[in-house]
Amino acid sequence: MKTFVFQGDSITDVHRDYRNDDNSGAGYPTLVAARLGLSHPGDYRFLNRGVSGDRIVDLNARIKRDIINLKPDVLSILIGINDVWHELADSPNGVDNEKFFRTYCEVLREIKAACPAVKIYILEPFVLKAAATEENWSYFARETRLRAASAKKAADLCGCRFLPLQNRFDVLCEKAEPAYWLRDGVHPTAMGHQVIADELIRAVEEDIE
Repeated sequence: MKTFVFQGDSITDVHRDYRNDDNSGAGYPTLVAARLGLSHPGDYRFLNRGVSGDRIVDLNARIKRDIINLKPDVLSILIGINDVWHELADSPNGVDNEKFFRTYCEVLREIKAACPAVKIYILEPFVLKAAATEENWSYFARETRLRAASAKKAADLCGCRFLPLQNRFDVLCEKAEPAYWLRDGVHPTAMGHQVIADELIRAVEEDIE
């Protein structure tokens, strides 16, 4: 049985049960597990290790426990929005784009060195204009685009597959308001999680074939 690990921040966490691996939360990891588990019964063990609030440096700090020790065959990573958002806190604690890129590369190289056969999917960080982002929209739009570009560059340099998401959400906003997809501009609704799940499922199925 292969191990599929989902890694990231609150968009991945989504109230998962930290004490029960069978409860992978109310977001895209559960949707992905449901579809792939149905299509490939018994082939995968699904583990959600997303942690709400994490930035790339936090993911790096727990890389041994929450990635390498799990010996993943498949790994997805969605990280970056908190590196932007946390800079707006009363005590700014974001991660600038240069450090984000550098740390992302370090993370991917360490994982690949420890688990050379792992298939890694890098999901693009995304943002829309809604309740949590509207006041500082120019900042969110600019900085999230930078983190997305850095995530893609890190993926390309380290031989990982990059999955674009921002354009998908932008196009969908022509059909419904941004909050329909990302309730506050950052955190997905059920429909937003389905968007992410669809992209990841499609990529994994393509690679299986």
